[in-house]
Amino acid sequence: MEEIFQHFRKDEQQFIEQASDWLRDVEDMYAPKLTDFLDPRQRFIVKSLIGGRDVEMAASGLFNQAERQRVLLHPSYYVSEESDFQVTMFELRYPVKFVTLKHPDILGALMSLGLERGKFGDIRIGEGTVQLAVMTEIAPYLRANFISAGKVKVQLEEVTDPADYLPVIEEWTEEAHTVSSLRLDTVMSSVYKISRQKAAALIGGGKVKVNWTAQESVSFELHESDLISARGLGRVQIIAIEGRTKKDKIRLQVGKLELKK
Repeated sequence: MEEIFQHFRKDEQQFIEQASDWLRDVEDMYAPKLTDFLDPRQRFIVKSLIGGRDVEMAASGLFNQAERQRVLLHPSYYVSEESDFQVTMFELRYPVKFVTLKHPDILGALMSLGLERGKFGDIRIGEGTVQLAVMTEIAPYLRANFISAGKVKVQLEEVTDPADYLPVIEEWTEEAHTVSSLRLDTVMSSVYKISRQKAAALIGGGKVKVNWTAQESVSFELHESDLISARGLGRVQIIAIEGRTKKDKIRLQVGKLELKK
């Protein structure tokens, strides 16, 4: 296990141990294992741990290009189906003429019910429409208890036709960058085209998240699949670390989020 840990961050060790247990269960019991919703970094770790095991990985969050997805780990003989992922899609009914619900309103309401973040997936907001993907196991609990958000009463209605799911409203573009190091401030300076001083100020001011967690260390070292979110500047994902140039610079392939207007 120590050999595995050295390839990841110290704060990821607990998840690595958990994921390793999942993989052992699949091998020992020769049966599928379904996880909670995992973010892209967590899915990257699981995929890395599979290695040469006789275990395959499938994932779904119902939404097209869902960011958070449940993962099904299974032996190679098993053919997964959408129903295996046990995800329910809900749409919120509320007085759209009088109030506009935003992402933090929905997230706050769900967390106030005592739910861990892994129990529900993406939250998408359209023109007067809010949809969220949740674990089917907690769907009855949500129907009974998720009755308000942003100080307005809401009702949950299941969406059964995939054609009615809200589409992705984000557009990612790929870019190549060359950086001197994988420090957070260095990479931010390159991908956002700002000075390192400004990057440091954003980081120190608590305005930068890495993998959905606030990161206030300018020297934090980024890894492949990390997602950077800087307030007012958008999001960037490290798609691949492609080695070094002759001048010992690091080549990166990144995805940059552009919001449709």
